[in-house]
Amino acid sequence: MTQPFTSTRVRFQSEGDRLVGNLHTPVHHDSDSIIVVTGSWTTVKEQQAEFYARLLAAEGFATLTFDFRGFGQSEGAPRSWENPEIKISDIHAAITYAVEQLGAARIGALGICASSGYQAVNAALDSRVNSLAMIAPWLHNMQLVAPYYGGEAGVQERIAASRAAHARYQETGEVDYIPAISTTDPAAAMYGPYDYYLDPQRGDIPEWDKRIATMSWEPWLTFNPLISAPQITIPVHMIHSPDAAVPDGAQQFYDHLPGPKKLRWIEGTQLDFYDQPTQVSHALRTTADHFRNTL
Repeated sequence: MTQPFTSTRVRFQSEGDRLVGNLHTPVHHDSDSIIVVTGSWTTVKEQQAEFYARLLAAEGFATLTFDFRGFGQSEGAPRSWENPEIKISDIHAAITYAVEQLGAARIGALGICASSGYQAVNAALDSRVNSLAMIAPWLHNMQLVAPYYGGEAGVQERIAASRAAHARYQETGEVDYIPAISTTDPAAAMYGPYDYYLDPQRGDIPEWDKRIATMSWEPWLTFNPLISAPQITIPVHMIHSPDAAVPDGAQQFYDHLPGPKKLRWIEGTQLDFYDQPTQVSHALRTTADHFRNTL
């Protein structure tokens, strides 16, 4: 049975920039835990993060979402720069806010898609995180990511474009952008009929500016969250599909976790986990059970 909850706009600092988020608190909440929820790359909080945060709040959990620096309602420049180091720092800042300003004594971390890697790296370094969950986690290294971007040649082409764009930014302050999603432009970050991002009833929402800084490619492609797995000793729950993104990365990450862990495989594509009833139902039920048992 779902529970009523209240939603409050919150603001906190991350390295001098103001981040804007939402705190969802069940009306009858009597726990001292908060779950920090983050979504896929390029996105704003109103997409996957809010979707799952609100579902978990209805299950009785206090949840916190926020826009990363340079995205959505948060401050920060350049805009729409997908930089794992910055996003990991922002997750750390969100946890600091939850602990120091909201009084959380126990922290859950939930990553959806790409931010699973960001949450994982932070969890490996941040002893305040008590429990970690990942839904359709995109967890890659350069070997695993290459097939998604045209092989080694495609990866190197994007890294070269990233370096040129970053040099231009440093010299002029101007930021080069590419579309976040396109069915016609092969230079887009996501090139193809990715329906979630093309449908206004799903992920193509006004809050999302549908672009990504070209200089995102190098930090994104060279990011390797797999190496953080051996350092994570807290309980970890993962739910994924063999037909979703980088399943081998999820398996490799799981295999190297030394602590309590569970990896569930179900049917579905990557985007199904974002809002489709069958995959969401499985993900919500198992993730909620995980946090009930570990927070």
